[in-house]
Amino acid sequence: MTKKYLVITTGGTIASAVTDKGLAPTIPAEEIFAYFKPKDDVELAIDPLMAKDSTNMQPEDWLAVAETVKKNADEYDGFIVTHGTDTMAYTASALSYLLYGFDKPVVLTGSQVPLGMQYTDAETNLQDALIFVSETDLKGVFIVFNGLAMVGTRAVKTKTQSYDAFESINFPYVARIIHGKMNTLYQPINEEILIHPKELALDTNIFMLKAFPGMTVDIFDYLAEHAHGVIIESFGNGGLPFERRNLLPGIQKLTEAGIPVVITTQILEEGQDISLYEVGQRVVEAGGITAGDMNTEAIVAKLMWLLAYTDDIEEITELLQKSIAHDMGFV
Repeated sequence: MTKKYLVITTGGTIASAVTDKGLAPTIPAEEIFAYFKPKDDVELAIDPLMAKDSTNMQPEDWLAVAETVKKNADEYDGFIVTHGTDTMAYTASALSYLLYGFDKPVVLTGSQVPLGMQYTDAETNLQDALIFVSETDLKGVFIVFNGLAMVGTRAVKTKTQSYDAFESINFPYVARIIHGKMNTLYQPINEEILIHPKELALDTNIFMLKAFPGMTVDIFDYLAEHAHGVIIESFGNGGLPFERRNLLPGIQKLTEAGIPVVITTQILEEGQDISLYEVGQRVVEAGGITAGDMNTEAIVAKLMWLLAYTDDIEEITELLQKSIAHDMGFV
């Protein structure tokens, strides 16, 4: 039986060519499409949705991709999204929530070197994405890059130029593709579906702070008036200062106003154990919501998604601390 897949192009390095202002996504979608080499039992179609450098990708664009997938869900067996690398992990996380419970694979890929250029990785990544989407039994959102497939909520870009630009953080890679053959590495356990949002929506009115020595609590006065949710990248296992330049009253002020404050760590791997130190326990006492081993890209997208679903801080806390699309709880 022939399987059908839709390629959704959004721009990025993979579609870029040299202009007088540097690389920009100007390669036509049809030219990208021509590089795929499907097997006889695979049929491909293309939707040139947009042509953006991924730096310009916004939550509204995530919604457009999700809407395109849902609109075509009955016609295709899976989807490939070509995308720039700089914000690909954010898009993969956002799609993981917007398409929560989706019963087909959605694969994002791109390249570090544009199509047609010497030493491009684009052709390999495109073909690897096609192999994965057409052979996997997994459902949901994934990134395929440099011969590795990873869960969308766990992928992080860790290198700016090298081919192995993405890593799966705190979670196993699900497959490896070498010379056109796919080997499954890990089979994630199916999760219980926790919520059923009625529409595709995101609340983008969030703010993210990276803690640094010398940061003052004054910023929280502004956030209390303008933000619906706040994420703080804290130190180490989740600690924030409570002596000079005490930040804890700011967290407490936001929490009492019904604004969720999510505490993650600036450290990329191994998650957080916020109860280990006094500086962490005091953050929780002030109302900070721990994020376990989730990465920042996933927290940003998940908080936007949950805020669009509910404004109840207790419900947001409960859902944010449960694994959705395999986003937390492995390490």
